[in-house]
Amino acid sequence: MNIETLISPQFLMAVLAAISAAAVVFTFGSSMVARTEMRSRIKRVALEREKMRAEEMARLRGNQPGAQGRSIRAPAEARSYMKTVVDRLDLRKAFQDEGTVDKLAMAGYRGQGHLTTYLFQRFAAPIGTFAFAAFYLLVVTPGDRPVYLNLVYAIGAGLLGAYLPVLLLRNTINKRQSSIRKAWPDTLDLLLLCVEAGMSMEHAFKRVTKEIGAQSVELAEELALTTAELSFLEDRSRAYENLGRRTGLDNVKAVMTALIQADRYGTSVGQALRVMAEEGREARLMEAEKKASSLPPKLTVPMIVFFLPVLFVVIMSPAMIRAFDPSLMSGG
Repeated sequence: MNIETLISPQFLMAVLAAISAAAVVFTFGSSMVARTEMRSRIKRVALEREKMRAEEMARLRGNQPGAQGRSIRAPAEARSYMKTVVDRLDLRKAFQDEGTVDKLAMAGYRGQGHLTTYLFQRFAAPIGTFAFAAFYLLVVTPGDRPVYLNLVYAIGAGLLGAYLPVLLLRNTINKRQSSIRKAWPDTLDLLLLCVEAGMSMEHAFKRVTKEIGAQSVELAEELALTTAELSFLEDRSRAYENLGRRTGLDNVKAVMTALIQADRYGTSVGQALRVMAEEGREARLMEAEKKASSLPPKLTVPMIVFFLPVLFVVIMSPAMIRAFDPSLMSGG
């Protein structure tokens, strides 16, 4: 393919048409993927709601006295070999601590199967990384390095692989918390409107769940679970505490603490939500001002590296052309 073909109008039109078609396919595909994710989350919330209903009914009938003290778990099951390895090697004592379940809940993994899968990954990740690195260094690219040095590199890769599940979990938590944090001020405003309109907290949470789902699917899922807990749990404060624990955000925990106090001491829920909503709007405004104030320093380096050289070339090119072209100088 020569230069003339690349700069021909027909080729450029074909490239632009291909880019446009790819953009259209990507736009529709991303919307379908988001819709599918929303359906799966709604289905999972519905399953948790049904399980919660069954546990509360069994507890009230006296057939399951320990149901009240147990936390709600999604009906997710790990594979049988993972569960066998975790049980036989007793990986819960090795890798599970007091905050493991809470961290998984912050990432949206509330099932016992998710806990088993995470513990198995903590065990299998360093072994798999070491085996892959050893095979690559000893068989694929042995080089002139001694065998013990390759094994040392493989062991180092295995040690790094031990932190891979932790990093992936932390990344998932950060993404989920970022989505919830962005939509939380709007959620407070909607809750305030619903409460001032005369709705109960259960109906307010249910209504806000439908409205906020287009902005944050993660927050809509958490609010749906809170709605179910408010309907089935005897102690409403447990539902509020569970929402704060599942999100792990300080602003959400502060609002839940205010709701618990309002419910316990009989104060106005609307007043508490109004104060929290104002604080949420002020915090969001301060965050926007902080980002705006940090923008000029961030643009300094790109301007120096990319904009100024181009500007110098545009300004100096005519003078340089006249200086290095004798015909132009004699003509002037």
